[in-house]
Amino acid sequence: MSGAGGQESGSDPHIHVEVKVVRGEAVVRGMLAATFGLAGDLPSVVGTGCGMRVPYAMTSPRPDRVTCLACREHAAREHLRFAEQVERLGGMPGSTVGADQAKQAADRHRDLAARFSGPPN
Repeated sequence: MSGAGGQESGSDPHIHVEVKVVRGEAVVRGMLAATFGLAGDLPSVVGTGCGMRVPYAMTSPRPDRVTCLACREHAAREHLRFAEQVERLGGMPGSTVGADQAKQAADRHRDLAARFSGPPN
């Protein structure tokens, strides 16, 4: 099957990123488990940055694992966008995130964006 238009592909050998790479299902699941001791099942198929739907096992948030070029580009854009949002949040009056914390988080996401922009290892 073709991967365009959000279709599933059973023969795609690439590792992808979830469409919500910064706020993916696994991140939310981990936060719920840590906060409330609850852990829901992960979805078996997820949407990706390139528009495909693939088995969750064929995704990774790690730049060194993602081999789909379109997903790498998507992840780089999303991490840069998130870095900007975090920095703005840290600069807002009354924010619970301090400017130093916001800068550190933004720097981590900019580093991830740079790693997604380069070739996979």
